Amino acid sequence: MRTGRPVAKIELSAEVTSILEGYTRRGKTAQSLALRARIVLGCASGLSNKAVAARERVTGQTVGKWRRRFLERGIDGLLDEPRPGVPRKIDDAKVESIIVQTLESRPRGATHWSTRSMARHSGISTSSVGRIWRAFGLQPHRVETFKLSTDPLFVDKVRDIVGLYLDPPDRALVLCVDEKSQIQALDRTQPLLPMRPGQVERRSHDYERHGTTSLFAALDIATGHVIGRCYQRHRAVEFRKFLTEVEQAVPADLDIHLVLDNYATHKAPPVKAWLARHPRYHLHFTPTSASWLNQVERWFALLGDKQIKRGVHRSIHDLKADITTFIQVHNADPKPFIWTKTADAILQTIARYCSDTLAIHATTY
Repeated sequence: MRTGRPVAKIELSAEVTSILEGYTRRGKTAQSLALRARIVLGCASGLSNKAVAARERVTGQTVGKWRRRFLERGIDGLLDEPRPGVPRKIDDAKVESIIVQTLESRPRGATHWSTRSMARHSGISTSSVGRIWRAFGLQPHRVETFKLSTDPLFVDKVRDIVGLYLDPPDRALVLCVDEKSQIQALDRTQPLLPMRPGQVERRSHDYERHGTTSLFAALDIATGHVIGRCYQRHRAVEFRKFLTEVEQAVPADLDIHLVLDNYATHKAPPVKAWLARHPRYHLHFTPTSASWLNQVERWFALLGDKQIKRGVHRSIHDLKADITTFIQVHNADPKPFIWTKTADAILQTIARYCSDTLAIHATTY
């Protein structure tokens, strides 16, 4: 003879059954929702709460809860309800006030707000200030630098170089060329303390100089392959020698387009004389103060981050050897940088930035 409270029977339509079975099979369904769907399907098949609990490895109370929730509200009953919490204490007006003060004012005796100074000024906690700043992407402690090119041929040069990147000429090689000058061979004054679990590598803040070298490099934008050579100095003489290195390394039947900056070395008489004897070379100069257009600068950044910045070099020979090794490893599996932004998009971005800057200064001053 059965005792206890009778269990309400669950009857499912074909549509509801299909939805619940979908929850159990779909890979992106939350595991909690999939479990609740299996519980309801088990109950609908006629199993007792105890049997369903044993199959799903949960308690009988859990099965009873979701059986009851489904009977009361259907599929919606299987979803999590909003959790109760402490009522919001900072209203929209207060948030707006903090944002406006962060953007349009400065604390006395300082150049920018900190979470603590803003908290004291506004009467809320530092954690609340931090949450508001994060929500609106405000970082008063950070600053970046910029410089707009004043080159009168800026637009023409941007279109010329970006055109080479996005649509290079047929039967031609596009090389981004520049020199990374005065690379220092630095050794620390005391031995390094290597990285260990829970501790980053540590080194002394002071160093000993063991001379400098200059790296000339040419990046093939199509393959990512780099031609590089170190020289003691970076004059026109060295640049002409590097062009000879490039001439020996590239196919003889292709036109060569070089992307260069406006450094005087690139326009010196010995270089012009060499180019006159090699008419297949075509020079494309970046605008002044626009080295970001030269892709080899991005490769120089990789070299600095992965080799030079943390390298320890007790001689120029060691420094040159490490740079040569870096180039060899890179060329073993080169990856080109993919240029995607059109000249029009670049010019529109700069125009918008200039307009915003002028508007801000007109309002401020």
